[in-house]
Amino acid sequence: MAAIDWARLLVLAALWGCSYLFVEVSLVSASPMTIVLWRTAVAGLCLVGYCVLTGVSVYLSRSLVLTFFVMGILNNVIPFNLIAWGQTHITGGVASILNATTPLFTVIVAHLWPGGERATPARISGVLIGFFGVAILIGLGQSADFISELPGQVAMLLAALFYGLSALYGRKLANVPPAFAAAGMLTASALLMAPIAFVFDTPFTPTPTLLSFGAMTALAVFSSAVAYIIFYRLIGTIGSNVMLVTFLMPVMALILGALLLDETIETHHLGGLALICIGLVLVDGRATRMWRIRRRQN
Repeated sequence: MAAIDWARLLVLAALWGCSYLFVEVSLVSASPMTIVLWRTAVAGLCLVGYCVLTGVSVYLSRSLVLTFFVMGILNNVIPFNLIAWGQTHITGGVASILNATTPLFTVIVAHLWPGGERATPARISGVLIGFFGVAILIGLGQSADFISELPGQVAMLLAALFYGLSALYGRKLANVPPAFAAAGMLTASALLMAPIAFVFDTPFTPTPTLLSFGAMTALAVFSSAVAYIIFYRLIGTIGSNVMLVTFLMPVMALILGALLLDETIETHHLGGLALICIGLVLVDGRATRMWRIRRRQN
């Protein structure tokens, strides 16, 4: 990986790590559905503008529009709402660690998905270790706030599951320009969220404070639109190495939460994060392959 790729990776981790901070600040005076509606609408507009300004090839068909809407449901509407609602019960740092389980769920989904990838023993071990880390993080019922935090923790794990589903379904967009795919998905998400928000909520009532409104806008522009552009650029240059962001993102979120929001990082949070990271290393597979190669060479 070139230095510029490492820089982009760190920026992406910071942007996605900041998203939990932005959600937490937004929730001070805005409802979860208001946050998601604003996030998808503004991010969609930004990405459409980016496609127009950079001359990205744009085309539409009935099947592509349907794919955009399904991806919008799996990758944005459901997980964004689960994350925003979940953070009414847990801190952004804990939310980011639980969201790091997405690759663990992806292994399970890929194993069961028609034509998907069969899980190897190493990956199965990684999933088991990772979910043991989740149990440690949750506190195994020992935390004083276990009951009050459990709904938020479950919501975050469900969000990670839907991200895993979207990763498999998203293969349908493999031949679509990445920026256009992201723009179409987020625009479809906004069109879906508008009626949902107005039926089940009263968006922007009362009017969010300037601080919350700024956090929602930063969430949409930086942690969604700009982050997607960087993410797809990295996929093009470093491929699967982009998975490293999964390790960096919760660390960024924990640091930001502790520094800016005075969130407490407890021992079982760090223990759970460590086991989840070990599980992710096994799921990724590159470290174990390198170890086997060096063992043969010796």
